[in-house]
Amino acid sequence: MIKKCVSCGKEREHQAKGMCEYCYRKFLWKPKIIICKRCGRDMPSHAKGLCVGCYQFVFRLDANKAFNQRKKHSLDIENYKRLTKSCAICGFDKIVDLHHLDQNRNNRAESNLAGLCPNHHKMLHDYRYREEMFNLLKQKGFIIPEDKKLEFRIKASKEKSVN
Repeated sequence: MIKKCVSCGKEREHQAKGMCEYCYRKFLWKPKIIICKRCGRDMPSHAKGLCVGCYQFVFRLDANKAFNQRKKHSLDIENYKRLTKSCAICGFDKIVDLHHLDQNRNNRAESNLAGLCPNHHKMLHDYRYREEMFNLLKQKGFIIPEDKKLEFRIKASKEKSVN
């Protein structure tokens, strides 16, 4: 039934107490306040006893991760999951990062990508362990690009550590 809203004065469909749906939800409707099962805060209920943020975290985590990976690496989630199933060096499968072997994040060829655990990923970015990590990746069948700038950086950093 279309009536004039007592709050905003616009001709809209009547919700309750003489108000349109917009004004009713804004001024009179109060969501049920619960203690969130996950975070323990008093928040409006969203679903399954969780607040909105916790619900998104718990039930939408895979979708959010898929979106972020497609955005960051321009990969579909199936390829991302396949590449990051386990660490290419040690086989760790709990947390696996994606590493660009030629250190060019715009090169998204699958031969340039390797899944590494956080420890090996950090070691690969540290000049003291980079050569060792590249050798391990070569043994596992990865093609490591021979970058003169990379070799120069390794040699320069070794010379600095000696002096």
